[in-house]
Amino acid sequence: MNIKNIYKKRFDNIRQRDFIWKVLVNDFFQKYIKKDDVVLDVGCGYGEFINNINCRKKLAIDINPDVKKYLNKNVIFHNEPSAKLSSIKSNSINKIFVSNFFEHLDKKDITATIGEFKRVLKKGGLALVLQPNIRLLLQDYWMFFDHVTPIDDRALEEVFNLYDFELIKKILRFLPYTTKSNFPKSAFFVSLYLKIPLLWSIFGKQSFLIFQKL
Repeated sequence: MNIKNIYKKRFDNIRQRDFIWKVLVNDFFQKYIKKDDVVLDVGCGYGEFINNINCRKKLAIDINPDVKKYLNKNVIFHNEPSAKLSSIKSNSINKIFVSNFFEHLDKKDITATIGEFKRVLKKGGLALVLQPNIRLLLQDYWMFFDHVTPIDDRALEEVFNLYDFELIKKILRFLPYTTKSNFPKSAFFVSLYLKIPLLWSIFGKQSFLIFQKL
């Protein structure tokens, strides 16, 4: 599968995505990241999260080498698969962020990836997971050709538990499925959406889960 061509065509709205993610990070995700944290963005895409988060040290991995040119200079990039984070030291990371990623892996690589999360995270470290939830997306989950594995929140909790992670927070319905959806788009509406959980229950098709390494 030609990953680079698929992503180039799918994410032709890079500037708009970065604009949306800047609000998402500042108004929501930043509260889970401390200024002194070492943060790893797994499957970083075009750096929408890691470029905008405020922390002491930023690392990112992706199998697409082209994403490096979209990352800020203070982001350390490694072009490698998540199932073998050979460039990341054990017990060196405070927070891992992963968004719209596990559905692209087969089950063997999902379990290997979570095993690597356990290795690289410090004790008490957190894995923050934003995940399309198939039980909320029965028809649209397969609209993307590179989706491989159907995942819901319960399956994620089960596999993380196998690797000695504890689920400490779950928002079942959080963000819409894709940035190409009709709602929301402007900074004002993204910010407003984040302030009104009632809207999450209507439009939310992605779940947000936080797992803590025991």
